[in-house]
Parts: sequence; structure tokens; C-alpha cells
Amino acid sequence: MHSIDRRQAAILVILTVVWGFNWPVMKLGLADYPPLTFRAMSLVLGVPVLGLALLAMKIPFRLPRRHWPEMARLTLTNMFIWHICIIVALKSLASGRAAILGYTMPIFSAVIGAMFFSAALGARAWTGVAAAAVGVVLLLWYEFANLGGHPVAATVVLCSAALWALGTQLLRRTSIDAPTLTLSFWMTTITAIGLTLIAAVVEGRQWRMPGEAAWWAIGYNAVLIFGFAHAAWFSLARSLPPVASTISVMFIPVLATFSGAWGLGEVLHWQDWAAMVLIVAAIALVLWPAPRKT
Repeated sequence: MHSIDRRQAAILVILTVVWGFNWPVMKLGLADYPPLTFRAMSLVLGVPVLGLALLAMKIPFRLPRRHWPEMARLTLTNMFIWHICIIVALKSLASGRAAILGYTMPIFSAVIGAMFFSAALGARAWTGVAAAAVGVVLLLWYEFANLGGHPVAATVVLCSAALWALGTQLLRRTSIDAPTLTLSFWMTTITAIGLTLIAAVVEGRQWRMPGEAAWWAIGYNAVLIFGFAHAAWFSLARSLPPVASTISVMFIPVLATFSGAWGLGEVLHWQDWAAMVLIVAAIALVLWPAPRKT
């Protein structure tokens, strides 16, 4: 097992805070602004931030043509579909509930690794998978049972989390011999172009200058999410085993849930509390290292 040095630990802490608070930030930005346009603007403004980082660190932009097909697969699974689905679904869901559903990703990743990539998954891990499944059922049950619920949006988040999990597995095993920041730059750029085109077709008639809250949220996402968080996550995903990000992944939905309740006045129901406990426990069971036998 790889150890985590101080630099990686610091990145994990910052990543947890940035991604955790981003859920209510996005919800605030989407209050009166089209979701796809919001995400497209965040991506477009995030690309030069990443580009400046590459220039400052003297990291090459070049990606050999032989890697383009694999880059397309990585972009589709790690960013493109996830960002479309999550931003559209978040318009209908409470930010905390969306975060809990979205961060079932590590559970899906463990199952996908076991089923398709010959990764070992023991009895404790399968117990975690079962706990996560119960948590998801509770949230879906609430959305289906509540007259004001949005079961389709909740299901979309869940499916996009599963695809992101596949993307994480593919990224861990990528054969592209390029720096992680280069991969992040091109995944972000491709997603920005694709999402801008889709936003123009779907929401073109709604385009207008964002209000103050939307601008603030777009800036937060451009600099901290697409300029830092995604690149940091991709780097950790390639350089460390899944256990390295356990603590971060466990606390992101917790932070998102409580910050949404505090900042946006979102009401937490018992299903949210139970699902949060079950999914955090599930991630710990799946990813936390087993004690060494002495």
C-alpha cells in the first residue's frame, strides 16, 4: 500500500472542502440561471486557468494522436456525461441529497473493479456495497413517495455516478504516457466545447448575463473546481490506490449536506440522515485497509 505524504494529504483536505461546499454553491448559482449554460461557462473559464498552470509548471500540452481515441473515452466517462447529468438533476434536487447520491461513485468503482478488472472484493467490501444500496433505496424511496419528489433526477445522478466510477477505473489503467495535468486540460477543454454546443442548442434562447450569485458560483467552479479540483482528483486517481482518497470521499457528501442545510435552509429528512450514515460506512468498509495480521 502506498503511503500518503504531506503534500498529498494537504491536497485531499483542500479537495474535500472545495468539492463539499460546491454543492450548495452550484445550487445557489442555478437558482435563476439555465443549468447547461452555467456549467458550460464554468468550464470555458476554467480552461485558461488550467492552461496557465501548465505554462507555469512547464508541462507540455501536446497529446500524441495515437492517444486521441482513449482520451475521448476518458473524457466521456470522467467528465462529459457526469457534468451534464449532475447539473441538470441538481436543479430539481436538494444539494445534500444530490451529493450523497453522487458520491456513491466509490462503491460503484469497487464493484466495477471486481466485476470487470479482476480487483479483489472481500466479504467486508460486499457488506459495504449492501449498506450503500440500502442508503440509495432510502433516498429513491423518498423521491418516489413524496408528491414533490424528483425520482427521475435522483436516478440520473445515480447512473452518472456509476459512469464516473467506470471512468475512474479506466483512468487508473490508462496507457496514455502524458502528465496528468495534460490529460486534465484536454478532458476539460473537450467537455467545455461539447457542453457549450449543447447549451447553445438547448438553452440558446435563455442566454443572458448571469446575476451576481450566478457569477460568483461560476467563478468558484471555474477556478476551484475545473482549475484545481478535477486536476487534483485525476492526479490522485492515477498515483495512489483507492484507499488514499477514502477520507476525502467520505466527508465530501457530509460537508455538502450540512453546508446546504446551513447556507440554503434545506430541510434534512430522516432518509437523508440514514443514507448519509450508510453510504459513509459503506465507503469505509469498501476502501479502508484491513488490519494486518501479526
